[in-house]
Amino acid sequence: MIAIYKREVKSFFHSFIGWLFLAATLLLMGIYFTVYNMLCGYPNISYVLQSVIFLFMITIPILTMRILAEERKQKTDQLILTAPISVGKIVLGKYLALLTVFAIPVVVIGITPMILSFFGTFQMGVSYTALLGFFLYGCMALAVGMFLSSLTESIVIAAVLTFVALFLGYLMSGLCSIISSTGNLLTKCLSAFDMMGRFDDMTSGSFSVPAVVYYITFTLFLLFCTTQSIQKRRYSVSSGGFKIGAYSTGMIAVAAALTIVVNLVVGQLPADIMAIDVTSNKLFTLTDETKELVPDITEDITIYVYANESQKDANLDKTIQKIKDLSDHITVTYVDPSINPKFYTNYTDTAPSSNSLIVVGPKRSRVVDYNDIYAYEMDYSTYQYQITGYDGEGQITSALAYVTTEDMPKIYVITGHNELELENQFTKAIQKENIEYEELSLLTVEEIPEDAQAIIIDAPTNDFSENDVNKVISYLEKGGNALIIPTWTEEKLINFEKILAFYDVSLVDGMVAEGDSSMYYSTPFYLFPQICYDEITTKVSDTAVFAPYAQGLSYSDETEGVYYTPLLQTSSQSYSKTDLETATEYDKSEGDIDGPFVIALKAEKAIGSDTVSNAVIIATENLFTENADSIVPGNNVKLFSSVISSMTEQESTVSIPVKYYDTSILAFSTRASFIIGVLSILVIPIGCLVIGFVIWFNRRKK
Repeated sequence: MIAIYKREVKSFFHSFIGWLFLAATLLLMGIYFTVYNMLCGYPNISYVLQSVIFLFMITIPILTMRILAEERKQKTDQLILTAPISVGKIVLGKYLALLTVFAIPVVVIGITPMILSFFGTFQMGVSYTALLGFFLYGCMALAVGMFLSSLTESIVIAAVLTFVALFLGYLMSGLCSIISSTGNLLTKCLSAFDMMGRFDDMTSGSFSVPAVVYYITFTLFLLFCTTQSIQKRRYSVSSGGFKIGAYSTGMIAVAAALTIVVNLVVGQLPADIMAIDVTSNKLFTLTDETKELVPDITEDITIYVYANESQKDANLDKTIQKIKDLSDHITVTYVDPSINPKFYTNYTDTAPSSNSLIVVGPKRSRVVDYNDIYAYEMDYSTYQYQITGYDGEGQITSALAYVTTEDMPKIYVITGHNELELENQFTKAIQKENIEYEELSLLTVEEIPEDAQAIIIDAPTNDFSENDVNKVISYLEKGGNALIIPTWTEEKLINFEKILAFYDVSLVDGMVAEGDSSMYYSTPFYLFPQICYDEITTKVSDTAVFAPYAQGLSYSDETEGVYYTPLLQTSSQSYSKTDLETATEYDKSEGDIDGPFVIALKAEKAIGSDTVSNAVIIATENLFTENADSIVPGNNVKLFSSVISSMTEQESTVSIPVKYYDTSILAFSTRASFIIGVLSILVIPIGCLVIGFVIWFNRRKK
């Protein structure tokens, strides 16, 4: 076998074919590597491999067409077939030679993650998992080409058949969708030839065990078929030719059945085993909150996925299956909109997007729109929305908690004083906490409803009436809770400030500017405040929140009956600018007030012997806005969720924050970009062509 292996390797590199394969593969890799990783700064090589893989349909047929067909045509195969070596070893030796040639560009691209890691945070797990998928795809493609080459003595026919087979494997997923949008027995059989779908599983951030098993088993099966093809021809002259032919066909049938059974068994493994999360921030790994909540579910719940199963979102499906595996009470059903377009009307009036979820329990149901599964952010260089995070687990877990919870807490958002309206991400955060909320105009009620677990007063710019203030204070005196967000106004809101005075808190005059350059962004008013320790700030304690245009809060720790806990605080170098209307610069000037300042505060006021009113006071209306949250993706929303949860005494375990992608961009110097680009696109591919041409020319002269 070793002799055959060496002979084949030499034949590839003593001819032009091996060098041409290397040059073409490395050139295309170099082009996409330069575009995606160097120019766009993507921190993994998945996009490169996905873009290059179509080249297999051209290069693999050229590489494999001669491996057996030409020897059969030249009758040189008789020398090998009569040699004292098994057919299996002949096939293995030739296949390993093909694999050696293919492995060279794989090794070259495998070095790039280590190089790119010097230019920023690189996703090693995602990159090398994708590279493994690329390698296994190539292994199977080589086995396809080798088998088809064994069936004919024409290298042209072998190349064409290999191209057709690889082309169908590349497009099989789309072909199945064309044949039947709902799926049938034919599409299930054809899906066994879907080579690209398995590769996509390996590039999506998960190590797909079924994909690895698929490539390995089908590669072995094709090599076995190649062996049987040669074996049949080796003994075709014998008197027992018919029996040997039947034996060969029977063995292939057994091998095929074994291959199918192995893949079916692997497909039944638990989702946690089938898809291993390799992302740096564990996007697709279930958190402890979900693992604690779901196994305790005792009621039957159905998760309807509003989509054709053949068009499902792979990431979402993995998450659903992992959650399903935690409880026998959860059932997952796909509902095809084209067959049952009005199914959603049983649960909502608005048609959900494809791949949306409808979670139905015995008490209530919730629709999780597919648009809420991912977090989006505007890319102002292209003016298109980019996916920045994944919230599949958070949305599903929240929905499961919602449909199984007995009583839902309720908060009221006070209106009527030109308050700031809560934006979409923050209303969704309230819903995700499984809290009901309702707008409340104080003009229309005698008092704040008794079912109010908390109220939100968000940045009023018109003053409260005396009557409105009395209603709020009356609610607080009964042990009510409040999120109070004052805002800077030219005229003081005297009555509104009475609500703050209930907790003996007042606003510092002016706007806080930060003197420590490490604690602001762009301008001193764009604060990255220090996050103080508290249960409310636990989820953001290791990160940062963005709090532009804040005021300071003044209070005294000696106030009787009120306990204060700072949540956000500026540095000792900060100051409050009091001359905002006339100031022309950011620097501290005469009359400004020295810091540090608390800009977010928790106040707990004892009322009587057994009643406590809790308030969170945040002196910047911009903290809980989508623009501010986009600067520190998700952190401001996390803080908002914790505040709401603390006031309603909700278990925070049912609210899982959005898991944001690692969006760090690789940064290259001009010199590094030029050197790496020239090497990958010009020097290495052209070098392979020159070496191959010189070897071919010298051999031709001889």
